[in-house]
Amino acid sequence: MKSAMIKIGLAALLSATAAFGALAEEFTKGVVNKVDAKAQKVTIKHEELKNLDMPAMTMVFRVGDPALLEKLKEGSSIEFVAERVNGKLTVTDVK
Repeated sequence: MKSAMIKIGLAALLSATAAFGALAEEFTKGVVNKVDAKAQKVTIKHEELKNLDMPAMTMVFRVGDPALLEKLKEGSSIEFVAERVNGKLTVTDVK
């Protein structure tokens, strides 16, 4: 009986984690205003960032992976994922 309860609890935890992971990977539309490759930062005018509970605005983000900088060109429309990484707002994916 105890084993069954543990399995149910583990299944619920995995489901909640999967749901959170899907939410964290939500892409947001934006326009690149500035790319600072040296500082590994990008300024983006973005729509609402639902996963961060942030309204639409223009702001500077860190870029987690330097390879992402190649996908970021000033004036281009993008879809991106931003997350809080070590307390800093960071672009973690771009398409």
